[in-house]
Amino acid sequence: MPANKKYLTKLKSQRFAKISAGLIGGYLVMESLHIALAFWVNHVHVLMTLRFGGFILWSALLIIAFLAKNGWKIWGIYLLLTLLFSILFYFGKSYNPII
Repeated sequence: MPANKKYLTKLKSQRFAKISAGLIGGYLVMESLHIALAFWVNHVHVLMTLRFGGFILWSALLIIAFLAKNGWKIWGIYLLLTLLFSILFYFGKSYNPII
């Protein structure tokens, strides 16, 4: 049974934005979060969490990207989150006395 047409994305640009935001943007958010966490807490524990929790988080971000109405808006949110986590990484790197 085919999908109901009213739930499908009509514009190809929106479809591309959702797919790329889910795959690439979700991966960037997941990696930047775990890298930032590695500088604020014990990095060995974060790397073990990244093995399983990272895949679950990436899957959740992929689903969220497809549930959004506007793919470009979700791209913006994912890029802002990546920037935020990168800033936390920068400050964690510069102020962490352990490393």
